[in-house]
Amino acid sequence: MSAHVTAEIAGQPDCWRRAAALAGPLADRLPRPGERVAVVGCGTSYLIARAYAALRESLGAGETDAFPASERTPLGRGYDRIVALTRSGTTTEVADLLAGAAGRLPTLVLTGVPDSPAGRLADQVVDLSFADERSVVQTRFATTALQLLRAGLGVDLAPSVADAELALYEPLPAHWERRVQFTFLGTGWTVGLADEAALKLREVARVWTESYAAMEYRHGPISISDRTSLVWCIGPVPAGLREEVESTGALFTADAVDPVAALVRAQRLAVSLAARRGLNPDRPRHVSRSVILAGAFRPTAAEAARILRA
Repeated sequence: MSAHVTAEIAGQPDCWRRAAALAGPLADRLPRPGERVAVVGCGTSYLIARAYAALRESLGAGETDAFPASERTPLGRGYDRIVALTRSGTTTEVADLLAGAAGRLPTLVLTGVPDSPAGRLADQVVDLSFADERSVVQTRFATTALQLLRAGLGVDLAPSVADAELALYEPLPAHWERRVQFTFLGTGWTVGLADEAALKLREVARVWTESYAAMEYRHGPISISDRTSLVWCIGPVPAGLREEVESTGALFTADAVDPVAALVRAQRLAVSLAARRGLNPDRPRHVSRSVILAGAFRPTAAEAARILRA
C-alpha cells in the first residue's frame, strides 16, 4: 500500500476544515458575487475548475467558465478575473497563461507552492501548502481547493467533512474490485467530479473507465455496460437511470453523501485496484507531478527539488 497517497486521501477531512476556516479571512481574494470569472487548470485541476464553475453559476454567484490552461481563450474575453488552480505552480500552460494576462486581467492562483512561477506571476495568491502532496497523484490538494471555493460561495462544509470521514471509515464493497469496466456519471457541477473519479482510476490503476453527464450516458455510452461494469452516479440520480443501468446487467451505485466526499471513495477504489494489480499508485506510469514543456520557462533549483521530491 502506498505510503503517500493513502495518507493524503485520509488527510482530506482535516484539510477541508482548514479550508472552511480560511474562507472568511480570504473573502477579499476569492471571486465576488457578480464577477465574470474564468477558472483554469490542467489535468485534475481543470476538472475541479469545471466543477466549481458549474456550481458557482448554479448558485447565481456570477457567470463562470472553465478552460484548460493550454487554451488561452480567457485572454480574449471580457472576464473580470482569472482564477488558476495549480498544485506545483510550475506547470507550463498555467504560467504562460498568467504571463499573458499580466496587465490585462486580474489573476488569482490557488497553489500548494506560493513561491513558484505561478505564484510570482499572479496578482493574488491563496497558499494551500498545507494540502500539498508528495504523491504524483492529486487528491487532497484538488479537493481542498474546491472546498475552499465552495466555502467562498457560502456552502457549509461541515456535512461534507462528516461524510468524508464516513467515506474513509466504511470498507469498500469487495465486489467492486471484481469489475473490469467503470463508468462515472454526474449532473450539473458533479459532472466534473465524475470526470475526476474516472481519471483517478485510469491514471492510478490503469483500468477501463469512462465518464459522462448522466443523461448523456443514455444516448449511446450505455451500450458499453454489461455484467462486468460498475456504473457510479455522483450526486443526484435522474429518474429511471438506475433501472436502465441494471437492465444491462451492470452494477449501479450512488452515494447518499456530499459529492466531494463521494470522490474520496473513488480515490480509495483507485488505490485498492492499483494494489491488486501490483502497481505503485504514488507513481503512475507516464505521469509527472508537473508538466514543463520544452522551450518554456525553467524552474529554479529549489522549485525542481519540490517537483521531484519523493
